[in-house]
Amino acid sequence: MAAVKPCSSSSPHTLYRYLTNPQRIHRPCLFKLPFNSHDRKLRSVRCQTPEFEPKRSAVSSDVTEATSSCSSCIDFLTLCHSLKTTKRKGWVNHDIKGPESIADHMYRMAIMALIVGDLPGINRERCIKIALVHDIAEAIVGDITPSDGVPKVEKTRLEQAALNEMCNILGGGMRAAEIQELWREYEDNASLEANLVKDFDKVEMILQALEYETEHDRVLDEFFLSTAGKFQTDIGKSWAAEIIARRNSRLAKKLN
Repeated sequence: MAAVKPCSSSSPHTLYRYLTNPQRIHRPCLFKLPFNSHDRKLRSVRCQTPEFEPKRSAVSSDVTEATSSCSSCIDFLTLCHSLKTTKRKGWVNHDIKGPESIADHMYRMAIMALIVGDLPGINRERCIKIALVHDIAEAIVGDITPSDGVPKVEKTRLEQAALNEMCNILGGGMRAAEIQELWREYEDNASLEANLVKDFDKVEMILQALEYETEHDRVLDEFFLSTAGKFQTDIGKSWAAEIIARRNSRLAKKLN
């Protein structure tokens, strides 16, 4: 069987098809054995394990499992590469040159969770984890924005299916289950940590909008209007207020 070559495109869809292509799996050869009574008896004798034959050790089993785990992890990380190369569609639609990637966005959100002060009832480590996985399904489905006209229910269904595939590629287990749990917690806005990270998602977006306005001498009102009044936490509200105050100051200076 000819080896399947990786796709050269950085598209998350082509990368996903490569990783899930069944031709990548090396199937064992199957041999047809004779099936008469003499051979059955002979095979029965030959298949008995002699007492002196060493049994497979626990160490050998652990090494095999570790090898399998390493393979699954590298496949998963290779799929995540598209998060680094897929540009955020909101900026692309506004013709921003060199726009941030999905991974850029998630990384700065994680930094926000790292530097925020201690808050009652908030687990900062969990916030960091949620920030790192909240858009991870976009490695397969891409960045679906309101301008795409995809209903919220359908967007969630597509992303859940993509996440299931990613966790299968990872090999299941505790880490895959944790990723699923963190993603669902964010999606459902089901905890104080999810509330805060939802706010960080909006804060990061308007901060990036302000930076693009400054860098490209643009006015990107849409991003500020779409988040106005939607912050859930005091931290989110105060950080957003600081960004908006800086923007207003900049716009006022332009008018003078």
